[in-house]
Amino acid sequence: MSDPRSVGAVRPQTMHFDTPLAFRSGAVLGAYDLMYETYGTLNAARSNAVLVCHALNASHHVAGYYADEPDKVGWWDNMIGPGKPLDTDKFFVIGVNNLGGCFGSTGPASIDPGTGKPYGSRFPVITVEDWVDTQARLADRLGIECFAAVMGGSLGAMQALQWAIAYPARIANAIAVAAAPKLSAQNIAFNDVARQAITTDPDFHGGDFYARNVAPRRGLRLARMIGHITYLSDDAMMVKFGRSLRSGEIHFHFGVDFEVESYLHHQGDKFSEYFDANTYLLITRALDYFDPAAGCGGDLTRALAPVRARFLVASFTSDWRFAPARSREIVKALLDNRADVCYAEIDAPHGHDAFLLDDARYHALVRAYFENVARDVGAAAP
Repeated sequence: MSDPRSVGAVRPQTMHFDTPLAFRSGAVLGAYDLMYETYGTLNAARSNAVLVCHALNASHHVAGYYADEPDKVGWWDNMIGPGKPLDTDKFFVIGVNNLGGCFGSTGPASIDPGTGKPYGSRFPVITVEDWVDTQARLADRLGIECFAAVMGGSLGAMQALQWAIAYPARIANAIAVAAAPKLSAQNIAFNDVARQAITTDPDFHGGDFYARNVAPRRGLRLARMIGHITYLSDDAMMVKFGRSLRSGEIHFHFGVDFEVESYLHHQGDKFSEYFDANTYLLITRALDYFDPAAGCGGDLTRALAPVRARFLVASFTSDWRFAPARSREIVKALLDNRADVCYAEIDAPHGHDAFLLDDARYHALVRAYFENVARDVGAAAP
């Protein structure tokens, strides 16, 4: 890697916790590991830490690359690094693979010490609230009392929102990109279809497929294809693929004729080789269940009353999965509580995935916001 703005070669770390974790479901996990990475340097005041929360299929590998796998670049590498919008010359950035994941943190494929077998179907159903609690425990271990910011897109934005609600004294800024305060019925429906594709795969075996040396790859492949369609806008798909035919002519069969079909098959095949099916079930269910207003009679303003953090909320005009109107719900509820909020609705054609892409206006917005955060951190540091 020759990019001078890359954080360079990075190394994942594991933190072990042996204090039992009580889930919102009532289940208890006696011990667990969290895999994480850090970039930049924590200042003497420990005031410049930024937590980056990942979305559905991402992980702790947020930026940089691995020395033995230089092509394995972090999923938000265009956002994070020296001189980038989230500047690692100024901030100490932390990425965590959420509990229940399949990239090093304890999850369904991990060995249950009580049985000597993978947790499989016995792994507890997890929520966004549970994830945030484990992230707070990690922050405790790292000696971070208050994050300069917690940032995320999509599901990651839900975690940033939950941080501001559950730990108002421990977060100075929340950056929520392509966000929603809860899923719509349509989004829940998409998630259910994806889960049904997995659970009806003959190789699923009720979630306990590990010992059989199989995996429900066909179901996971279909789930990814369904999800991928929702991450892109109609315009973006037309620009990228149109109605182009792979061979230039129709073959009158039910195989792959169109380029968009080939793309979806490729994405599904690739995903099914590295992602765990049980983790997919857990994460999509956590998405479904997140609804901070549920305990306040559906009143989001009341739910956000504890918030003390400043907010940057950003949405994209072509995002139909988490439409701008959903971000505006968050903004209104925050303003109702007289919170300090910046909101930007960016005219971008890429759909939900826009939060991951190089849009100059979007990156300039995030950069400007973090420059203000950096000034605050500098003023607070001894």
